[in-house]
Amino acid sequence: MSRKYFGTDGIRGTVGAAPITPDFVLKLGFAAGRVLSSSAQADGGRSNHPTVLIGKDTRISGYMLESALESGFSAAGVNVLLVGPMPTPAVAYLTRAMRLSAGIVISASHNPFDDNGIKFFDGRGEKLSDAIELEIERAMDEPMQCVTSAALGKARRLDDASGRYIEFCKNTFPPSLSLRGLRLVVDCAHGAAYHVAPPVFHELGAEIVVMGHEPDGFNINAGVGATHPKGLAQRVIEEKADYGIALDGDGDRLIMVDHAGTVFDGDQLLFAIVKDRVRHVNIDMVPGVVGTLMTNLGFEHAMHRMHIDFRRSKVGDRYVMEMLKETGWSLGGESSGHILCLDQHTTGDGIVSALQVLAAIVRFNQPLAQLVGEFERYPQTLINVPMPTAVDWQKSPAVSQACAQAQQRLTEQGRLLIRASGTEPVVRVMVEARDATLAESTAQSVAQALRGL
Repeated sequence: MSRKYFGTDGIRGTVGAAPITPDFVLKLGFAAGRVLSSSAQADGGRSNHPTVLIGKDTRISGYMLESALESGFSAAGVNVLLVGPMPTPAVAYLTRAMRLSAGIVISASHNPFDDNGIKFFDGRGEKLSDAIELEIERAMDEPMQCVTSAALGKARRLDDASGRYIEFCKNTFPPSLSLRGLRLVVDCAHGAAYHVAPPVFHELGAEIVVMGHEPDGFNINAGVGATHPKGLAQRVIEEKADYGIALDGDGDRLIMVDHAGTVFDGDQLLFAIVKDRVRHVNIDMVPGVVGTLMTNLGFEHAMHRMHIDFRRSKVGDRYVMEMLKETGWSLGGESSGHILCLDQHTTGDGIVSALQVLAAIVRFNQPLAQLVGEFERYPQTLINVPMPTAVDWQKSPAVSQACAQAQQRLTEQGRLLIRASGTEPVVRVMVEARDATLAESTAQSVAQALRGL
């Protein structure tokens, strides 16, 4: 069955427009609460009151949506723990560590402040299965019937959430290593990690400079963070730092910058982690790695040279996770900076991923550029074309013709990928080729056909 509300990363949209409205989110909380209550009873749970944890990023709309969710869960008889601004992976960790029924994050990740969304984790700290999401959607079609006053859920603040998560992150860094001697610029994107990321790196010994750490409800991701690394690159050079670490608004993406201002994407960072695991941990831990359709072709070739299997999933860390589970592997990621290290965490975590890269740099005693130097990145051109959801671009003869011509131009020298975004109303055109000029011109020709619609 196709899902009505849930996309590849929860439910997301513009605040005030369906479905990101207070009444919808209230009913979503109630429906999710009823599903969780039914599951607890079916599993013989010790309490008739399941408990969920709700975190959020720093968008101003988070106050409104948090209250609506809290009310919905309480009306369904579910207890709520509120942690305020907290990275998405922190919510996943706390949900698992505290043996809770579910974790909910109010965030639109890398989107601008006037978007927001809701995403769920199950009690294992993993994203909900399609089956559970469908069950919640079915429950939303039923009328709300508040439980009796005696059965209402309670809500309270979890005051030590930040400290718990900081210690968890630090424990993913090898205890025999230290960040002493490294000067880091940490860009928190004015997002959920603004108060937890800096202490992690500082307490492991690094000298840090912080930027993007003054959220005001409106400036999340605005010219900062993993989606805008140019500012970080400039700051790293100004501060004469060794590296820059850029997170996104909800803290699950990572992009890094070196002392020269060179930007390293998720493919390069994943390569560094894989190389370190093979050399310094255990080669048997890395039988294979999962990327996506967007992963650079050079990464695939590099894995083959290391005799490591490589597979591509659909775009989205959700699908990377699904393939990792199918294969039993632990490492995967996306070019955008979602990196999954399942030997450390149940979900993508920008802080944890940065620590794995820094561990590789320390153990190899090499700068990042040298560490990933054998990975030859093919030039890629990515163009996002705004596209109303009502337009069926896949049936357009003009687009089909442009794609066919593009494939003819690329032949064996590259590849074309065209797909609708799962989180934004855009169609993404990606062309990869050994020749950068060929990649750019081919992508522009396909994008022009889409704009013509």
